[in-house]
Amino acid sequence: MPFRHLATSLLGLAALLLPMAGTAETDAEVIAEGKYLARAANCMGCHTARGGEDFAGGHRLGTDFGTFFTPNITPDADTGIGDWTRQEFRKAMRHGRRPDGSALYPACPYTSFTRMNDEKIDAIHAYLASLPAVRNEIREHSLSFPASARPLQRAWQRLYFDAGEFEADPERSDTWNRGAFLVRGPAHCMACHADRDRFGSARTESPRGGHVQGWYAPSLYSSREAGLQDWPEEDAVTLLRVGKSDGGVVTGPMADVVYDSLQHLGEDDIRAMVHYLQSLPDRDPEPARHQPGMTQQRYDGMLSRGSEIYENRCMDCHGRSGEGSEAAGALAGNRAVMLNDPTNVIQVIRRGGYAPSTAGNRRPFGMPPFPDLNDADIAAVATYIRRSWGNEASPVSRSTVERSR
Repeated sequence: MPFRHLATSLLGLAALLLPMAGTAETDAEVIAEGKYLARAANCMGCHTARGGEDFAGGHRLGTDFGTFFTPNITPDADTGIGDWTRQEFRKAMRHGRRPDGSALYPACPYTSFTRMNDEKIDAIHAYLASLPAVRNEIREHSLSFPASARPLQRAWQRLYFDAGEFEADPERSDTWNRGAFLVRGPAHCMACHADRDRFGSARTESPRGGHVQGWYAPSLYSSREAGLQDWPEEDAVTLLRVGKSDGGVVTGPMADVVYDSLQHLGEDDIRAMVHYLQSLPDRDPEPARHQPGMTQQRYDGMLSRGSEIYENRCMDCHGRSGEGSEAAGALAGNRAVMLNDPTNVIQVIRRGGYAPSTAGNRRPFGMPPFPDLNDADIAAVATYIRRSWGNEASPVSRSTVERSR
């Protein structure tokens, strides 16, 4: 045998034998990266039902098209993704295709996950494969037509979905590009914070936000909504990592995002996300879709009733003039109160408002729900809050409260 062939054979044998000692360490690093990316993507938050096993699916996701029940993504071969190959997982995450070739619904944010390259997707797959397998049969989605016709999703993908990994902008800094990758990719911020057209396609640069599980996710393209364009950087970083800062507090689904996802990311990554979000163009918010019309007499009656409810239910914590206290945020001048879309004010009154418990906010104050208030009462106190102490938001009608259910 010529020497070079012998050398090649010996090197090949060494390649089979020697790396075995380092395989465990390499696998551990890949799994650790996958866990981090899964945290950034909030996989557990979406794929864990209330009171259920982690990642075992069954979480109820309400949308304008009906109710989705998220799948089991543990490595159970029968009810999870235990028999999915790495290539099949890539196709799902980057191209929105199930192993049988059918299209995933865009309720799964593969439209954002496609920005991750194969190496990152493989890391997430390795992490999920390392989890305990949980047998959990998930019920079918409850969707209205045409969403209920899954084959039509292929047409939707051809019209609205462009697959492709994130490409860095050479004119921007490494920090900006890292933030852009996280926001547009694994963190899929626009999946919630973007308005959608009647076909479910996200208008990602719209100054109007989106609706998620009965709440309004304000636009990131408007500093009068959820945009961070005029925020001090440290306040914005604290808000995303802790859930509370001098500029505000997160509640509703965003509190879950901070608890399950953002608080576990490195500070450099949160800072990169803030850097990118602060670079977005700042646009005036669009008018509310439903502007209530009412007589002056009706309006005056709502303010009177709202003032009475506020004095009895809200004033002790929020102050006589909406100035807030240690236990409750200020309502006067609060941009969350004055959003064109009043959904969140309505939901906080109805369901309560709870900040996430995080390392920097271990014992957060919470606002209790007021389930005994009827729709007319909620409309009255919401109108009073939005029209008092210098606040100049539109009044809230009873029909708006009814629609928010």
